[in-house]
Amino acid sequence: QVQLVESGGGSVQTGGSLRLSCAASGGAVSIVAMAWYRQAPGKQRELVAVIFSGGSTNYADSVKGRFTISRDNAKNTVYLQMNTLKPEDTAVYYCNRRLGPWNWGQGTQVTVSS
Repeated sequence: QVQLVESGGGSVQTGGSLRLSCAASGGAVSIVAMAWYRQAPGKQRELVAVIFSGGSTNYADSVKGRFTISRDNAKNTVYLQMNTLKPEDTAVYYCNRRLGPWNWGQGTQVTVSS
């Protein structure tokens, strides 16, 4: 049973930065594609960023150039560095395996005020 624990969220002003972490136990993040998702109130969960097992990455157009996904294999942790935050980035952020999701974690709230 894989457990995912997201952390690092908070409240920032427009233009601020946050670094999210996703610690996994029971499964190796290094050998699968891992992704960050977000869900804003009243909206569907959307894909934000993906890091593949080989290290390549993909981003949603809305975050490209501002967000960076990375991975620490030794810590079995995936990160999302978020810079130049905008109010529309406000959401609960989750991480999970890109294909065949594991059980979802509790997510971490990010709130960006103007």
